[in-house]
Amino acid sequence: MVLLEIKERLKQIYAKYAVIVTGVIKFLLSLITLILLNQNLGYMARLKSPLIVFFMAVACAFLPYGAISLLMAAVLLAHIYTLSFEIALLTAVILIIVALLYYGFHPRDSYWLILTPVAFMLKIPYVIPLLAGLTGSMLSMIPVSCGVIVYYILLYVKQNAGVLANEAASIDIAQKYVQLIKALLANQTMMVMIAACAAGILVVFLVHNLSLDYSWIIAIVLGAIIQLAVIFIGDFMFDVTVPVAELIVGILAALMIAAVYHFFVFAVDYSRTEYTQFEDDDYVYYVKAVPKIVVTRSDVRVQRYNNPNKARKTN
Repeated sequence: MVLLEIKERLKQIYAKYAVIVTGVIKFLLSLITLILLNQNLGYMARLKSPLIVFFMAVACAFLPYGAISLLMAAVLLAHIYTLSFEIALLTAVILIIVALLYYGFHPRDSYWLILTPVAFMLKIPYVIPLLAGLTGSMLSMIPVSCGVIVYYILLYVKQNAGVLANEAASIDIAQKYVQLIKALLANQTMMVMIAACAAGILVVFLVHNLSLDYSWIIAIVLGAIIQLAVIFIGDFMFDVTVPVAELIVGILAALMIAAVYHFFVFAVDYSRTEYTQFEDDDYVYYVKAVPKIVVTRSDVRVQRYNNPNKARKTN
């Protein structure tokens, strides 16, 4: 009951200050993303300035998620450009293709392009398919997959920074391009993670929309199991190795975050489920109604009475 009261208070606060809360969320998300980009790349010293990072995050608080994604892509390209112009150019082409693919099929939910690389850098990538399947649609596979590609571009640049920055090396421009393309196309780990995310989103989306009791909880558990199954299949068929400890911690963290999201968004009382039926001239409708768990904030009133002794003295 205490948690339900907190939930209702948070809903009231959000309803009253929705613009401010949304701005704060954008600010925090942008700040975390910029800090992670600077920690993992950080080749352009100017962008690592705390003052610049802060003001960019403040600016992002007033921008739509699509514009925030473009700004983060610009920061990523600036870091890579400092390291290698050729790789920055090719990365820009890949990002443009990703943007055209994404905005051509599913122009909404741009925040998944930001959240996916951030979740990978925080070692909790398995939470993204669960949340995307619960909040989005099957088309959410597109931005999530694009976010996985962006992360592995970042990882390739980080792992090969020494080679890319060595201008005296005997690697010409064409070879650099070929290396990056091969690194992406032949990266079986990236392909397995894209498949795991896509399968997780598909299962969670389909199951949580079924007319089943506890469908959201079942969808969350099945989504985590499907991701594990895809990773194990990738390990068996393509020798894709994922650290066991990292996998277990990531799955448990994903389940916990998804459970918290479920509690605050879709807490219902299946014990009071009602079924009704009505019809019109063309159709007969069968409706299953499940009430949400809603509690009112406790309202304590203190009634004060005059002291009878004082009342007698007054009389």
